[in-house]
Amino acid sequence: MSTEILERPETKDADTGPEMFHYVRKEKIAESAVMGTYVVALCGEKFPVTKSPKPGSPVCPQCKEIYESMQH
Repeated sequence: MSTEILERPETKDADTGPEMFHYVRKEKIAESAVMGTYVVALCGEKFPVTKSPKPGSPVCPQCKEIYESMQH
C-alpha cells in the first residue's frame, strides 16, 4: 500500500497549535484535490485534501505509528 502525508487541520479551540498532517492512500490524493471527495487517513480521520505538507510539518502520531507498524 502506498501512502503520503496530507494535512488535516485540527479544529478544536482558537489556540490549536500547528496543523497536523495525516497518512492517506496516495492514489486518492489527486481525486480528492480535484473533486473535493474525502480521503480516509490511517488513523480514521476523514477530510478533503486541501494542502500538501512541507518538510518538517507535524505528523499525526496515530498515523505515524500505524504506518511504521506496516513497514515490518
